[in-house]
Amino acid sequence: MPYDESVLPTPRRLSLPGRVSKVRSGRGRPARTFAALAVVCLSASGCGAGGGSGGEQDLPRQGGSGTSTAPTSASPSKSAPVPEKTSASAAPSAKPSKSAGGRASGPLSGKTVVIDPGHNPNNRLHTREINRQVDIGTTHKECDTTGTSTGSGYAEAQFTLDVSHRLRTLLEAQGAKVVLTYDNDRPYGPCIDERARIGNDAKADAVVSVHADGSAVGNRGFHVILPALVRGGAADTSKIVEPSRDLGTRIAGLFVRETGSAPSNYVGGNTGLDIRKDLGGLNLSTVPKVFIECGNMRDPKDAALLTSASWRQKAAQGIADGISSYLKG
Repeated sequence: MPYDESVLPTPRRLSLPGRVSKVRSGRGRPARTFAALAVVCLSASGCGAGGGSGGEQDLPRQGGSGTSTAPTSASPSKSAPVPEKTSASAAPSAKPSKSAGGRASGPLSGKTVVIDPGHNPNNRLHTREINRQVDIGTTHKECDTTGTSTGSGYAEAQFTLDVSHRLRTLLEAQGAKVVLTYDNDRPYGPCIDERARIGNDAKADAVVSVHADGSAVGNRGFHVILPALVRGGAADTSKIVEPSRDLGTRIAGLFVRETGSAPSNYVGGNTGLDIRKDLGGLNLSTVPKVFIECGNMRDPKDAALLTSASWRQKAAQGIADGISSYLKG
């Protein structure tokens, strides 16, 4: 299956606030890694306060350090849940309250969030269009890619749109203005440069690109991708590196708390964070933006989670909580 990455980036180790300086690799994750992520949650303003809350695909990484084990501190189920129907179920019915003027009110009133559902289910029917090269500032890359899928055929593009709908509902219930880069309303794309531009034009307070990875069996867990410091051509991330790091760190910590999923055992040195300089959706952004790879669709245990509607709701809640924590400051 095609991906838009031609060179495997060197994994970078990124320290979380309160994280120990060295983390063991191997089959299991040390409890201190997850305790560090809990510190992120506890130290984030607004964390746990209740109330609910690019189109690029990361190249699948090979040669992971073995099957991960669930963190005991997050108390996930010891066995993978039975997959539910893979069709998108109805989004939660939470409704934002209205102010006297008829506008949504809530703790995120006045904030704009752009959600970028990775890929498009119809990209596979438009290979010529999505293979068109676009400028990402430092180089040129494909307009978009098809994304990956589970072994049973549940497409990443279906997953990302479903989670994005759930995330939109949760954020709007808190009063945020939510913009989707696309909503199953176009034949392909949008291209990665347009995805970045949509967030920039909206002057978004935060942008999150939702994805799922396509790596080797045994590679498990989520990771959040942060922008590297990039300057070249149309790309200049100097103003968004630090706020994006804050956004991504909060999402990682709260994603663990809500889903019980472990940070990736094959990317990011068990931190759940990775820095990339080769993604146009990040390079061209002028507003705080991160990607989240919610799990590995090619691993059966992760796939059982990703195809579960109830788990996707938890994933949306974890992302929404991270965004809310960041926006509340």
